[in-house]
Amino acid sequence: MNRPPTLAARIVMYAVLVGMTLFALYPIWFAILASGRAGDRLYTFNLAGMFVPTQWTFENYRTLLYETSFLTWIKNSLFVATLTAIASVSLGTSGGFAFSRFRFRGREAGLILFLAIQAFPGILALVPIAQILSAFGLYRNHWGLIMAYMSGQLVFATWMLKGYFDTIPIDLEEAGMIDGAGPIQSFVHIALPLARPMLATTALFGFMAGWGEFFLANILIPAPDARKTVMVGMFQIANEVNIPWGQFAAGAVLVIIPILLVFLFLQRYLEAGLTMGGVKG
Repeated sequence: MNRPPTLAARIVMYAVLVGMTLFALYPIWFAILASGRAGDRLYTFNLAGMFVPTQWTFENYRTLLYETSFLTWIKNSLFVATLTAIASVSLGTSGGFAFSRFRFRGREAGLILFLAIQAFPGILALVPIAQILSAFGLYRNHWGLIMAYMSGQLVFATWMLKGYFDTIPIDLEEAGMIDGAGPIQSFVHIALPLARPMLATTALFGFMAGWGEFFLANILIPAPDARKTVMVGMFQIANEVNIPWGQFAAGAVLVIIPILLVFLFLQRYLEAGLTMGGVKG
């Protein structure tokens, strides 16, 4: 019989956990402190100022929001990230359900091909993607960027949803068919409601992929400020001659907010979705 940990062991364990949590959260706290400092200072030589706000001003936020194209960048990123999430869930659901429920020639080869595509370094696909989008007239276009993100997320979404559909007993769908439901009705009214945790997880990862990606956005939309995404815009701020670190830190803080809101909205589904998608099929 296992003995419960001693008081000293529990103290050490909690101390390590608290230390790791503080270590993980400090970069965010550092950005918050830097965003409230006057001028363009990223840090202060005052030791207390590295941990607590010894001074605070909203000037960096005001300048960023009203004297730059930051709000336009946010709007562009929200558009791209939202449609990427919707496309990932819609196409990934169809593909995952097909690979989970149907047995057809080429099924195993298709799954292996998907894994090979996922293992392929994405940066090597930048030039081909740009050429394909140029051929379709979607280069320098947000819709082309969405298609590029969607192609990258589709493999992940299909595999994750396929694994989750494997955990749902097919007997439930067969029972619905006995009661008169057709294949599409069984899919929509039985399989999809039961797969809501993984749908939420897929949507979150799709949104994050469209929101925080930089390389594709920087290459596929080499356009003026009006078409930049927020990550490309932040990179532009960081490459100025005199880097406005206070504005950069304020932007870094504001960029976190949409991800937090999406996470909080989907939180009740995420734990189940992340822990039940790894079934071998």
